Amino acid sequence: MNDKLKNGIALSLIPQIVLVKILASFPEFIEKYYSQGFYPLVSRLFRTLLGWIPFSVGDLIYALLIILAIRYLYRNWRQIGKKPKVFVRDVFMVLSIVYLTFHINWGFNYYRLPLSKSLELTEKHDFKQLVDFTETLIQASNQIHVKINSDSTRKIDIPYSQKEIFKKTIAGFDALQEQWPTLAYDSPCAKTSLFSTMLSYMGYGGYLNPFTNEAQVNGRLPNFRFPVVAGHEIGHQIGYAAENETNFIGYLVTLNNDDVYFQYTALTYALGYCLSDIRRKDKKQFEELYGKVNKGIQLEFQAMNEFWKAFENPLEPVFKSIFNTYLKANNQEDGLKSYSRVVTLLVTYHQDHPL
Repeated sequence: MNDKLKNGIALSLIPQIVLVKILASFPEFIEKYYSQGFYPLVSRLFRTLLGWIPFSVGDLIYALLIILAIRYLYRNWRQIGKKPKVFVRDVFMVLSIVYLTFHINWGFNYYRLPLSKSLELTEKHDFKQLVDFTETLIQASNQIHVKINSDSTRKIDIPYSQKEIFKKTIAGFDALQEQWPTLAYDSPCAKTSLFSTMLSYMGYGGYLNPFTNEAQVNGRLPNFRFPVVAGHEIGHQIGYAAENETNFIGYLVTLNNDDVYFQYTALTYALGYCLSDIRRKDKKQFEELYGKVNKGIQLEFQAMNEFWKAFENPLEPVFKSIFNTYLKANNQEDGLKSYSRVVTLLVTYHQDHPL
């Protein structure tokens, strides 16, 4: 590749950024022509090509690229020092290619219409509505916990392998699309990540590879949380980028599963978010409500906290800060806090669809 072409590719990053910012102002256009037009074709192609492979191709590609980058720096560090401008140009050339590929393959979904519009949900609730819904969640969670376990003081073991959970999650999407066609999912491609231990140390439950369109779940997650996270990552895969929306999709597809264990994980997942939201606003109200939760469910919450604490490390805040910046740069102004905005979707959805 000659220098003139490399310079052109590197400089093209600037107009790309400008174009993305302009298109971001037209969510109806993105929704019609990208999220419901071009993207489903691209996504289905990648899912068909890679879905049958039992391991993460994207993880292997990432690992190979990291190795090649380290090798390049090691072999060329003297040359880089002599010609830093050439090195900077090459870096921007790579960034330009990555930026273009990211948006074509998946990234424009950050600028589509909100899921609340297609599901006809309002995005406002008051504190009383939250408390009332949380009390309903507590009752529903306690009832299904005792239905499964008979002993309200014991945790529940989800009796499925991760492979079985993926299959049941896909079946849940099949059932859900009858009511919500926008959540249709075919040609499945959901896997555990080869980097699950690293994801645990980074504090992540999973991720969608935007370049291979593989939905990947942290394989070290306890089964108590695995079904909802699988639904969350598939939610990204079918074209929803906002974290509160994919949290909601993960909850919805798990709750609407025929399996009682899935219903249990969905209800307690929602309960955890609602209780956390109440605790931030009124600690006394939180303590009162938490006291009504079955001891066995409380033990589930404690076990999840202990799982994440086991992987705490000095670099985790750095990884989360990077991801927080990434989210804010991609139309999610609340950054990591956008995950907890699922509470509004939960409250308003169940006003029309009571538990």
